[in-house]
Amino acid sequence: MSERTRAHVYVSGRVQGVYFRATTRDAARDAGVDGWVRNLEDGRVEAVFEGPESAVEQLVAFCHEGSEAARVEDVDVNYEQPQGEDDFRIRR
Repeated sequence: MSERTRAHVYVSGRVQGVYFRATTRDAARDAGVDGWVRNLEDGRVEAVFEGPESAVEQLVAFCHEGSEAARVEDVDVNYEQPQGEDDFRIRR
């Protein structure tokens, strides 16, 4: 089993109101990644992905595309020590 890693991601562009959070949640659950996703007041989406390195990288790659209606302009990724996230949820 791969060692767990954690990616803290900020996505900018047209990423709110286009099902980005729901699509991210579904992709994360399908990949077996824990964490959360939420909209920020400045129009970006923030997400944390925690799990096996290959699965986390799959979700980071997903963020460069986003949901079908999204238009991603930039993805900022910071890798951190895992903090024991459990399940994947949308934060309000």
